[in-house]
Amino acid sequence: MTRVVAIVEDDAGIRENLQALLNGSTGYRCVCICGSGERALVDIPHHRPDVVLMDINLPKMSGIECVARLKAKMPDLLVVMLTVYDDGDSIFRALKAGASGYLVKRFASDKLLEAIEDACNGGAPMSCQIARKVVQFFHQAGPAEDGSENLTLRERQILDLLVAGCFFKEIADQLGIGGETVRTHVNHIYQKLHVRSRTEAVVKYLRTK
Repeated sequence: MTRVVAIVEDDAGIRENLQALLNGSTGYRCVCICGSGERALVDIPHHRPDVVLMDINLPKMSGIECVARLKAKMPDLLVVMLTVYDDGDSIFRALKAGASGYLVKRFASDKLLEAIEDACNGGAPMSCQIARKVVQFFHQAGPAEDGSENLTLRERQILDLLVAGCFFKEIADQLGIGGETVRTHVNHIYQKLHVRSRTEAVVKYLRTK
């Protein structure tokens, strides 16, 4: 299956590099590149990509506002933020706006294709720096009741790796199991925690710690 991707980035050099990486990789196709959020709101609904790679620091309209507006038009659209920012406020505003993942640009090239796959498979890809910010934030929050006591040992192992920011493939490799098995366990985790996404699962789990 070919993953259809759009890029929203105001730096022409970064746009070209991302486009070259996608179009030079088997199973990926860049259908749209936009230099502003305003342009993205016009072009992306027309091309209907599977995933949008979104810069947060766009001229005029911010990437976060662009995500919120795109999600209002296309609720099922997957957006992965690519940014130099790793501060907590930007992270949580982007996730609240509807972003599916958040990668720091200086580490994104090595993880980009895997992040796209992870997002398409129901995950929420995050650079390890971002995952640590999430962990730190929710360690400061009060505990919340959930169904984590009902998780099996394997499900707890997988959830711990999700909290650490691991992608599905990394979890499969570390535990010596198949990718489909990981997805099955993750679906069971969602059901037991009464959540619908990786981000919700991580948040709920961390608040019990």
